[in-house]
Amino acid sequence: MRQRQKNPTISPPNQPTTQNPKFPNAEYHKPPTNSLLFLSTKRVFALCLAFRVVNSLLVQTYFNPDEHWQALEVAHRIAFGYGHLTWEWKKGIRSYLHPVLFAVLYKVLSLLGLDTPWFMTRAPRLLQAIFSAVGDLYLYKLSDVLFGDRVAKWALFAQSANWFMIFCFPRTLSNNVETVLTLVGLYHWPCMRVSPTKVPLVSRKWGLAIAALAFSIRPTSAIIWVYVGLLELFVTHNKLRFIFLEVVPIGMLVLGLTCLLDRLMYGSWVLVPLNFLKFNFLSSGGDYYGTHKWHWYFTQGFLVMVFTFLPFSIAGIMQSKQWKLSGLIAWVLGLYSVLGHKEFRFVLPVLPIALMFSGYALAKMKASGSPDTERKGSLNIYTRCPSKIQFSILFLLATNIPMALYMSLVHQRGTEDVMIYLSKEACNEKVKSILFLMPCHATPYYSTLHRNLPMRFLDCSPSEEKGILDESDRFMMDPVNFASEFAKNWSIPSHVVLFDSEERLLRDFLISHSFRETRRFFHSHFKVDRDLQASVVVYVSAGQ
Repeated sequence: MRQRQKNPTISPPNQPTTQNPKFPNAEYHKPPTNSLLFLSTKRVFALCLAFRVVNSLLVQTYFNPDEHWQALEVAHRIAFGYGHLTWEWKKGIRSYLHPVLFAVLYKVLSLLGLDTPWFMTRAPRLLQAIFSAVGDLYLYKLSDVLFGDRVAKWALFAQSANWFMIFCFPRTLSNNVETVLTLVGLYHWPCMRVSPTKVPLVSRKWGLAIAALAFSIRPTSAIIWVYVGLLELFVTHNKLRFIFLEVVPIGMLVLGLTCLLDRLMYGSWVLVPLNFLKFNFLSSGGDYYGTHKWHWYFTQGFLVMVFTFLPFSIAGIMQSKQWKLSGLIAWVLGLYSVLGHKEFRFVLPVLPIALMFSGYALAKMKASGSPDTERKGSLNIYTRCPSKIQFSILFLLATNIPMALYMSLVHQRGTEDVMIYLSKEACNEKVKSILFLMPCHATPYYSTLHRNLPMRFLDCSPSEEKGILDESDRFMMDPVNFASEFAKNWSIPSHVVLFDSEERLLRDFLISHSFRETRRFFHSHFKVDRDLQASVVVYVSAGQ
């Protein structure tokens, strides 16, 4: 590839040739990029988009129920008039802003006649791939303005190679949109820059609007924006202007428009952030779905997400001395640790920041190991790497890529496969009704089946009275007795779906009611939080 020579007297727009105090090399100047892949942000975005599209097509497993039940299922109901709304929507603790994005997609697919099983399952993740590519781009841009394009490239490498980002980022979780908005917002907030006073005022206004949008989608993102807002308040000269002429009007405008959307969809005025705060923080409603020790994020959760990038992230934090961003990671992990109910996805917005610090450590390692390349200003990422950086890259790829592929293609794929199978069977008029005898929300639902057929799953809505077991728990405690009682009042379904761990116990019951096994789908090699659910089994009524 043709090399561009460094001209020490000329710098590209917005790329000063003064020494960057954040990069550890005293000789560092920010020269023009010599790789054609990184000549412009458009090409960076094209590269990120191509990667995320492939990434989204690779993801074929089940991770978290909210991917389907709080996004696609709601969107399907908006677009096609049928779909299940969980208890959260009846209590008004979810905003329709996120599902509406996918409802528009579904409407377009319907108008084009593309609402086939393949498109209904793939198109939402392809749309999310576009959002994720925007997040990748802004991680690159944020790294670039803070540390220079050397670090930006390696930060993008870390983001693209991290197993959890590959596994999770293309999914239709609201946390992923929150993560994208966090990266875009941090780029625009002056307080996150090395020289806040040099950032145009309009950039801060964009940052405020994006923060309000993130808060509308996920009210818990306030944890991030309170930290950033306090930093901005500390560094800004005109504090009253910031509060009363920017924060208040912009915040009220965005939240007001979101409330109008929710008013239209709910049919009455609903203050989603207030309801969300009351349920999750004041009443600890989230604890109903399980709790962890206070230190879980520090000792297990976040460490698993960062994985083998952890030592590089720690090195990058110490070397860069960018305490505002590293402080944001600690702040988010600390406050989320106070809540009893913990999940990996809750702290996803700060994972790219940790990976950016990994990029910093890798960039320093490469720069310190290749003085000739540094002197000539050659930044080609395809040049021969010194042994230390080469070993680091091989180590990171060898530990992250197999993990990403296994989790995305193999682990817990049965519940996705079974719904795709039933969707195709329904297209051929072979399915009349379905009963799911398994833990609640274990599979996708109408958004994948895409047929308005009677379906029944075991309810697990929180009870107003403590100590009352829901249907899902009662079934898991005694599957045979529960099924026997349930069968007294059922309308016999054409298909029954269950995990093999319960199927072994219910086989005689199903055969006695004239059901026979028709398909079995691999699901998992090891158990997650229950007994091993190795496969998903489909029984069909003898009358079918």
